[in-house]
Amino acid sequence: MSEWKSKKLGDFIKVKHGYAFKGKSITDEETDAILVTPGNFKIGGGFKSSKFKYFNSDYPEDYILSEGDVVVTMTDLSKESDTLGYSAKIPSIKGKVLLHNQRIGLVEFIDNDVSRDYLYWLMRTAEYQWYCVSSASGTSIMHTSPSRIEDYDFKLPPPSEQRAIASVLSSLDDKIDLLHRQNQTLEQMAETLFRQWFVEEADASWEEGVLGDVIEIFDNKRVPLSKMQRNMMKDGELYPYYGAASIMDYVNNYLFDGEYILLGEDGTVRTDEGYPVLQYATGKFWVNNHAHILKAKEPYNNFFIWNYLSKKNIDRIVTGAVQPKINQGNLKSLDFPKFPVELVKEFNEQAEPLFDKINQNKTQIRTLTALRDTLLPKLMSGEVKVSEL
Repeated sequence: MSEWKSKKLGDFIKVKHGYAFKGKSITDEETDAILVTPGNFKIGGGFKSSKFKYFNSDYPEDYILSEGDVVVTMTDLSKESDTLGYSAKIPSIKGKVLLHNQRIGLVEFIDNDVSRDYLYWLMRTAEYQWYCVSSASGTSIMHTSPSRIEDYDFKLPPPSEQRAIASVLSSLDDKIDLLHRQNQTLEQMAETLFRQWFVEEADASWEEGVLGDVIEIFDNKRVPLSKMQRNMMKDGELYPYYGAASIMDYVNNYLFDGEYILLGEDGTVRTDEGYPVLQYATGKFWVNNHAHILKAKEPYNNFFIWNYLSKKNIDRIVTGAVQPKINQGNLKSLDFPKFPVELVKEFNEQAEPLFDKINQNKTQIRTLTALRDTLLPKLMSGEVKVSEL
């Protein structure tokens, strides 16, 4: 630790503000230009390739982002500012241009003697993010600034240790990303099979039914936790803490143990296509009060219900103009045909290997994510050295 030197981020980087793209040209309809927003940041940092906003007009070339660029969130609409200041790397998305808007900061590196990946991971630590939040301005909308970020103090290890730390964390992140991509492929295979059997070859003689006939709902077991409460639940083994649309945190206790479908109840409840926001939760986990908790009744299984809901338009059951919401009554009333039992069982049997592999990958993703998030602060503080791992 004696070789670690006190530095400021501004010794190595400058943060460039984005461009004020005109609101009238921002759209949910897909174009070749993606406008990178705070919604594309995961809680804890990293890029989230969903909830894209697009731009349908001319744009300045000076604000085109390149693959590998490091960006940070400059504003956050969340009351708890869950993404403010966190970093992410710009991915390559085939056929798309990614644009740098004013709510995002571009990290420009001005010193080549420091590991860029090390600084990227530094800007994903909870200590750094807390600094951004505590020094931010605003109430309902929190703002940080280039000067605040550049003024962050930290201890910098020698170059060899910087590279080693970044390598360990990046390797874990790459493996997590690979498993996510494998699951996307497996889910697409199951979706294709489901669509062929139950949509394209649907029989007009199938009777009408409702979703409430084939699911159980466990909303009464949910318990919300504040960020302060979650921060006090970090000792020992950690379990996912789910919100309406994603894992928001990890805590050392759980409410559920098993396999469940989570469906957004309020806030983020639908995709741009009008489909429900779904999460497939397995193992031990905690859920706040912004997601419905569902489990299939026999002869259906959760994977069947998941495939049905994943491409089901839910606009008619969403209420609320400012704060979209799906209440239990409306959810249960969603149409669900009375599919032939033998056909359902045959689909379950054929899809089971895909389902099992997806769940195996999810278990590994949780393990690697927990390991990465546990190691991150310890490596960055010097409490743990790479040579000790």
